[in-house]
Amino acid sequence: MKGRVVVLGQYQGLEAAALVVDGQLQDLLIAPGEATDFAPGAVLRGTVDRQMKGQGGVFLRLPEGAKAFLRETGGLRPGQSLLVQVSGFAEPGKALPVTTRLLFKSRLAIVTPGAPGHNISRRIREEDARDRLTALADAGMEGSPHGLVLRSAAELADDEAVAGDIAAMRDLADAILADADGAPELLLDAPGPHDQAGSDWADPVPDEVAEGEDAFARLGIDEMIEALLSPFVELPGGGHMAVEPTRALVAVDVNTGTDTSPAAGLKANIAAVRDLPRQLRLRGLGGQVIVDFAPMPKRDRATVEQQLRAAFRGEANETSLAGWTLLGNYELQRKRDRLPLALIIKE
Repeated sequence: MKGRVVVLGQYQGLEAAALVVDGQLQDLLIAPGEATDFAPGAVLRGTVDRQMKGQGGVFLRLPEGAKAFLRETGGLRPGQSLLVQVSGFAEPGKALPVTTRLLFKSRLAIVTPGAPGHNISRRIREEDARDRLTALADAGMEGSPHGLVLRSAAELADDEAVAGDIAAMRDLADAILADADGAPELLLDAPGPHDQAGSDWADPVPDEVAEGEDAFARLGIDEMIEALLSPFVELPGGGHMAVEPTRALVAVDVNTGTDTSPAAGLKANIAAVRDLPRQLRLRGLGGQVIVDFAPMPKRDRATVEQQLRAAFRGEANETSLAGWTLLGNYELQRKRDRLPLALIIKE
């Protein structure tokens, strides 16, 4: 597959979407099925349960007996109803992370209650386009206290489509904010993989969109996913790395293969860090990540770290690069924004 291809289909009976660039799988979205109650993006009405002293937050009761953890305490009291949005996935047995900063997203617009102001994506540089979209934003949000962000895909959309998305997200925000009182309830389900793909992968415009229940099998996506179920990742130049999640952290081990020279170590390490963001993204892995690099001279660490920072710079997911440990490993922290692939797929 040449170019940027969005594939909308199914995997093991679950709705799924894949982004393939020049034949390489770059992103993957699979509906969690029964693996979780509420996915990121879902908006719920919860009830404040109790504060956790020393942890800077409170537990909330959600529908169906689910629990959430909110890193806010100011002005909250037990029994209070509260609107929250799921912000990530939780490890099995732990409370879902949620936030009170709600976002209502469409392909073209994001309405932001509590964050006033009209903003145009920085990717839109043409002044005429920015002026046109600013006028549409001002007209569409007139009289509303909510904020608005027009996404980069809005530049290529006509006025009617942009105005329609603004109106739809504004009305949705108004309806949900008006329903803040009552027992725990799901008010807005998380977007499915197909909807999320249409929203998140619209810029740049795909060269092709392939659809159908058999699209994953027909285009070889099934085999690409099966490869992700193995910890083994081949690297250019003969090296390889193993990506293995544990309960406490994700361990990454880089090896050179048969060539054990210092030059081979640096080459394997650079290849590993360039592919690491993609591997973590596709596998749905986050939390603490420890990388045990192949042996290399200490003077080469700066080169590897420079490549690592460049590799994660374009990632949408929040990642903190902590640095080298005393034992010579590298430590980073990545937000858990997806359910691990291994928990979704039934082998």
